[in-house]
Amino acid sequence: MKLTINGAAHEGAPRAGQCLRTYLREAGWFGVKKGCDAGDCGACTIHLDGEPVHSCLMPAFRAEGRSVTTIEGLAGPCRADAAEPTSLHPMQEAFLAAQGFQCGFCTPGMIMTAASLNQGQKQDLGTALKGNLCRCTGYRAVREAIVGGTHPVESGACGDPVGRNLAAPAAPLVVSGRARFTMDLPPGDTLHLKVLRSPHAHARIVAVDASAARAVPGVVAVLTHADAPPRRFSTARHEDPRDDASDTRVLDPILRFVGQRVAAVVAETEAAAEAGCRALRVTYEVRPALLDPERALEADAPRVHDPRDCPGEDAPPLGRHPNLAGEVHGAVGDVDGGFAEADFVYAGTFRSQRVQHAAMETHGCIGWCAEDGRLTLRTSTQVPFLTRDALADLFGLEKDAVRVVCARVGGGFGGKQEMLTEDLVALAVLYTGRPVRWELTREEQFVGTTTRHPMRVDVKVGARRDGTLTALSLDVLSETGAYGNHAGGVIHHACHEVLAAYVCPNKQVSGRAVYTNTVPAGAFRGYGLSQTIFALESALDEVARGVGLDPFALRRRNAVKPGDAMVSNSLEPHDVIFGSYGLDQCLTLVEEALRADPGPDPEAGWRAGTGMAMAMIDTIPPRGHHADARVSLDADGHFTVRVGTAEFGNGTSTVHRQIAASALGAAPERVRIAGADTDIVGHDTGAYGSTGTVVAGLATLRAAEALALRICARAAEIAGAPPASCRLNGEQVETPAGPVTLAAVGPLDATGRADGSPRSVAFNVHAFRVAVDPVSGAVRILRSVHAADAGRVINPMQCRGQVEGGIAQALGAALYEDVRIAADGSLVTQTFRDYHIPACADVPDTEVLFADTHDSVGPLGAKSMSESPFNPVAAALGNAIRDATGARLTATPFTPDRIYRAVAAGRAGLP
Repeated sequence: MKLTINGAAHEGAPRAGQCLRTYLREAGWFGVKKGCDAGDCGACTIHLDGEPVHSCLMPAFRAEGRSVTTIEGLAGPCRADAAEPTSLHPMQEAFLAAQGFQCGFCTPGMIMTAASLNQGQKQDLGTALKGNLCRCTGYRAVREAIVGGTHPVESGACGDPVGRNLAAPAAPLVVSGRARFTMDLPPGDTLHLKVLRSPHAHARIVAVDASAARAVPGVVAVLTHADAPPRRFSTARHEDPRDDASDTRVLDPILRFVGQRVAAVVAETEAAAEAGCRALRVTYEVRPALLDPERALEADAPRVHDPRDCPGEDAPPLGRHPNLAGEVHGAVGDVDGGFAEADFVYAGTFRSQRVQHAAMETHGCIGWCAEDGRLTLRTSTQVPFLTRDALADLFGLEKDAVRVVCARVGGGFGGKQEMLTEDLVALAVLYTGRPVRWELTREEQFVGTTTRHPMRVDVKVGARRDGTLTALSLDVLSETGAYGNHAGGVIHHACHEVLAAYVCPNKQVSGRAVYTNTVPAGAFRGYGLSQTIFALESALDEVARGVGLDPFALRRRNAVKPGDAMVSNSLEPHDVIFGSYGLDQCLTLVEEALRADPGPDPEAGWRAGTGMAMAMIDTIPPRGHHADARVSLDADGHFTVRVGTAEFGNGTSTVHRQIAASALGAAPERVRIAGADTDIVGHDTGAYGSTGTVVAGLATLRAAEALALRICARAAEIAGAPPASCRLNGEQVETPAGPVTLAAVGPLDATGRADGSPRSVAFNVHAFRVAVDPVSGAVRILRSVHAADAGRVINPMQCRGQVEGGIAQALGAALYEDVRIAADGSLVTQTFRDYHIPACADVPDTEVLFADTHDSVGPLGAKSMSESPFNPVAAALGNAIRDATGARLTATPFTPDRIYRAVAAGRAGLP
């Protein structure tokens, strides 16, 4: 087949059934991304004879004789192996100026579609971009890039870069398609791994007949539980492995959910591996399945983890019930007495559903044995160091015998705080002695990874006539699914800050996480708080109505303030302090913004309403979060920051660059970033819990400050001057004897460390004005305002993007996202066509406002602000719908049929 790719003639023979996307990637054009396998996400968009095409739907042979343009060649002819772009297309320049990306995985496809739009199409971007999905940005920056707008990107210069809107270091690579993600490597002689998954919600493997699979041409190995280490572990990754139940095996003879790994086939080609999986013959002993979490703790409920199935010292601990995966109980004061003295009491039951992370880059891993014999994995993870430690422990290796590295990661949201591919790839590498790669399909991402924990929350709130709270009570049932990864951590976190945010003398919590034979839940943005905040903030809205108080006033009257004890369900000491406080500002900013501009009037027949909610979050997870950093002055006079944290759209590389440049008096462009490699620093717990700035950033600041002292001391020696008289200034050190160039001083380096304690608190307030059609149940957002207490904002443009992305994801969870489970335990939602994540047309612009605070805990006064914007959104939206219709929605998502039924029930006088 002959065709033209990016201006150059190309000749090759596509395989039977090969799509154009895979053909182009194998030719080295890695800007063509794999996101959905079904033409739903647009990450693979190219131009075919000048027209945008989803290349995953196009058979490769149909490109014969035609001209293909990928993101790399949009600005003109280029080579596939070029490390950097030589020029940029105007649309690439526009995305660069607007910083219209975060993780950047969807960006090449988004730009290719945008570059093809005419002026008429640009007037309706909701329709024009319906085939391109982004999980990170919230689309505002994307829209600004396409139609034009005020682009606040600033150029770097000497002086303090903190507080400025600087571009991400990798921005030119992202918009040109040259940024490399996990699977963006030539296949070479790498073997391919595919997995046979369980068709049953609960079964025991009686036998595996692999003879036919091994006979498939190209199959190298078939791996079953007999080949896997017997040691149990948790896929969840925390600093202390004991925080999570060790209830998982690499391959387990007991299958506990539809989609669990049964066996793996390793082959020379992906097609051979898939054929090998189809040839496997497995005999199952099907067992009764537990699908209802409300039944989990009944005496006769099926046992998801039966101790008789896993004898030995590392079996899951036997609790009060085998299906109890975690629990939290506590009380302060006299809760019954508090309700007795209340003038108004509200009680209700609220339910939150499963939600998929839906990162555009699926989980993937490439493993090999390096020349020095070390097991090496390139993987899409938020926790490279904890993954290395787990692999070493699992396979009986020393830590320094394992290396884990990350390229750029295409979104995480907590879903990559798990070890879901690395263990099986490592087993295959050690078994075969050859490099192995495994990339999940979008279907596998749905059926075989993790979700948000679905929860049932019983909430009860008592208050006096003046709105003062007298009692708070939460009873929480969290469904962890088949495995207990994050079960204990999520239930504890869900029951903590939600109550600590309010001053009330009487509080009570009872929380339980239970196993079921369903897809496992795990870490998800908010880590349990969004579910309980939805319940409590909805209940407080009813309390405000019951006592005749404005909802903002109710929060001001009861919210925790500096000097108050932050108490959730016990009086035990903790390390959370008020490093700064901006909740009062956030409440005022949102209230005044709504008053100044309530948004457009609703259409005739639609009902308008306003609602708000607030949230508090600890800026760092408990029980240890550590980070090392090394900053060096290199021989060329530039600086290199080496950190362990991964970049996956969280913006840490930008923030670390600005922090280091500030401490070193350098232009940000002179600071390079190297990260997410277990060889370059001692340790990093990982990029989760919004710690990339407040923990790893603090380590970078300390390393940079230490290096600045070393540089001044060396310059003082050269100049014969006191070190205190020397000052870094750009590319030189100013001394009384004259300037000393950095090139004359270097090379030098210094290290820094942060241990994640003490911890501060951050606040978020969101408000909506909505219109609701009582006839159809449709909801339109007329106005969206969010205020964030992020401390000193290192990069306002980037932080605004983080807030917008969290809001967009939360809107999806509040309005339509729902991982649905069938009666047999299988997933109904396995593609983006079945699972609706927000598209451009779905997400309104949000006015984002920042409180003016300076935190004593975070680096240079900064706080965390990646996951917390998600938390108040569902409650604020539910409260606005309640204000518009009089109907209290107690379950997400707020689908039109639910809204219609609730409004209709209210008209009929039903409860």
